[in-house]
Amino acid sequence: MTFALGPALLFCPADRPDRFAKAAERADAVILDLEDAVAAENKQRARDAILAQLDGAPAVPTLDPARTIIRINPPGTSDYEQDLRLLAQTPYRTVMLAKAGHADHVRSLADFSVIALCETAAGVVNAAAIAAEPNVSALMWGAEDLLASLGGTSSRRPDGSYRAVASHARSTVLLAAGAAGKKSIDSVYVDIADLDGLGEEALDAVASGFVAKACIHPGQVAAVRAAFAPSQEEVAHAREVLAAAESSGSGVFRHRGKMIDGPILRHAEELLRRAGQP
Repeated sequence: MTFALGPALLFCPADRPDRFAKAAERADAVILDLEDAVAAENKQRARDAILAQLDGAPAVPTLDPARTIIRINPPGTSDYEQDLRLLAQTPYRTVMLAKAGHADHVRSLADFSVIALCETAAGVVNAAAIAAEPNVSALMWGAEDLLASLGGTSSRRPDGSYRAVASHARSTVLLAAGAAGKKSIDSVYVDIADLDGLGEEALDAVASGFVAKACIHPGQVAAVRAAFAPSQEEVAHAREVLAAAESSGSGVFRHRGKMIDGPILRHAEELLRRAGQP
């Protein structure tokens, strides 16, 4: 299953229809959030807002289904069932399943392309089984809900780096997605004002193999896009390495003092793919 959204995915509270169009304009895809971003008493109002913009309400333009993700509430809750009834009335077929913990959680969403959000201990431990489900297009991990499920209080150390358990979860979800041939999305960066920190984390995400990073504020989109977009120097170097490989006639060769082999060539090809160049 192809995942073509990204690299900057922007969360938008589903009970704020005044923000729908702006979020869609500023990011590569918008995630209308029916879960954590909406208070319990406003859940139905959020569902009504999604339906209202489908009716062509003047103040709320219709969103492109190809660039719209609906984050639904966890399985086993009454809100989950109500979210499914909502989706049945919409053209939206990409859902983000909050707190996906087991493979059977995504099997019940067979008619949808599912981004499974592994943000509990169960979700991380079962990430490989979840990723193997045919209707899963991508995995995403979540740091703060994970720590809460463990009884922790913070996913990061005072210097901003992830605690060991969060780093382990990030790697586990990335590897599980890759092993199943699915895509992976990096978690949000909650310090909205720290664009330098966001940029560094996004650079690490793309270098590690994530295809996208979720944002919680429109001001974060540019930093994520910049991190995922190869520089002209990187593109030129990738082309140079691939050209050298063609002329070398060898599977392993030396170029500018470095050994170049198959994995390095695949890195170069991936970089050009991200740059949109053949």
